[in-house]
Amino acid sequence: MLLFRDGKEARDFSRCFFTNHVVLFSRRRHQTDTIAYLVAYIEEKKMLRAVSTSFGTARAASTAAKRNLPNIVLVDAVRTPFVVSGTVFKDLMAVDLQKEAIKALVEKTNLPYDKLDHIICGTVIQECKTSNIAREAALLAGVPDNIPAHTVTLACISSNVAITQGMGMLATGNANAIIAGGVELLSDVPIRYNRKARKAMLGMNKAKDVGSKLKIGGEIAKNLLSPELPTVAEFSTGETMGHSGDRLAAAFNVSRREQDEFAIRSHTLASEAAKNGKFTDIIPVFLDGKKPKTIKEDNGIRVSTIEKLSTLKPAFVKPHGTVTAANASYLTDGASAALIMTEEYALANGFKPKAYLRDYLYVAQDPKDQLLLSPAYVIPKLLDKAGLGLKDVDVFEIHEAFAGQVLANLNAMDSDYFCKDHMKRAGKFGRVPMDKLNLWGGSLSIGHPFGATGVRLAAHSAHRLKEEKGQYAVIAACAAGGHGVGMLLEAYGK
Repeated sequence: MLLFRDGKEARDFSRCFFTNHVVLFSRRRHQTDTIAYLVAYIEEKKMLRAVSTSFGTARAASTAAKRNLPNIVLVDAVRTPFVVSGTVFKDLMAVDLQKEAIKALVEKTNLPYDKLDHIICGTVIQECKTSNIAREAALLAGVPDNIPAHTVTLACISSNVAITQGMGMLATGNANAIIAGGVELLSDVPIRYNRKARKAMLGMNKAKDVGSKLKIGGEIAKNLLSPELPTVAEFSTGETMGHSGDRLAAAFNVSRREQDEFAIRSHTLASEAAKNGKFTDIIPVFLDGKKPKTIKEDNGIRVSTIEKLSTLKPAFVKPHGTVTAANASYLTDGASAALIMTEEYALANGFKPKAYLRDYLYVAQDPKDQLLLSPAYVIPKLLDKAGLGLKDVDVFEIHEAFAGQVLANLNAMDSDYFCKDHMKRAGKFGRVPMDKLNLWGGSLSIGHPFGATGVRLAAHSAHRLKEEKGQYAVIAACAAGGHGVGMLLEAYGK
């Protein structure tokens, strides 16, 4: 049965046009093994979309296919160990870690440089000496200087931006192979003099006499002990992300115990994954010096008990808040890199893809009251765009900024009120099954180097699809400014 916008039935249609493809349907109205139902809209006298619930892969045909774009694939991805800031990587620069990731990816994939077109890396807290860290890291890694590289930033989803910008270049024929990565080193962040001291220092060059110089020197001296310290806070609201996460958990009725239990789950799953050798994306980093050593694993995974976690005090909203140091992600040092190509180019040059990068979507909303709610907004929109439902997705990788943030987003998607009033849907979208969510742990346990996490999410999604024999994976992450991203991956089965 076909339904048009006016609600009239068109039972005798034998054809419907799905973009540029003709799909034939039986004229027999009661044949049980044909189409259960089909919804089509007429616009400008042609049928633009047909949706069927009886075809498997046709039901979720890729956006690339619809738009006659090339298939884009994730060939491989690597990351340095993600480590607690102030520990083993504390004497390095961010560019050092990004260099290691790029170099290791090239070696792991056996990528000839003449097959590489561009490098894109994400980062958040920039070192002014290496503002275009993608370029500096590429040169240090031995990449030829005729391969362009640029840096992007969008808070916690910066390496997602690197990937999707690369996808755009591949889709439009401006590249065939791209390295997309990201890095953060929070062991060393820019701490600057306050505005008065900076103004005085800049004015010193204009001082023409001793008296003026002494006056300016005195102004500098008065302000030397009042530096501007960096904070993870919203410029538009002045609120720290932890404070916002605490309010979000309260708004969606997520208890302290639920958050602590989710944190224990994350660390437990990550510990099991590490012990079972699932983190094949990790590459070793050699540290020279007086005591040379090689860092081979993440060092922030700590399995604890509900009794221990319940003794911790609130970290942001005191004394009654629910976000603590244990159920929040920690400051992390680390870098990542992924090789993405068009499928045609990958196969023609002997590469074996791990997954299709099917689609992506960015969202943004109120940075005060909905700062961390992007997964709840982007997952339904992304799946609607792909013609999929929750049951069609086998793997979910949702960034864990805070345990309360993840659980609040799950509650939001399963809320009639939120979905109707804020997302303008007919009703609740549904709940992401816990048995599909972050089964190798997440940012709470593995760590969260702001600029590098997006590639880690993509790598774990692709590897989980293969291990769990799934077809589709969804990545979702929130970011500062009320931003968020969703990405759809499909298992590569050829």
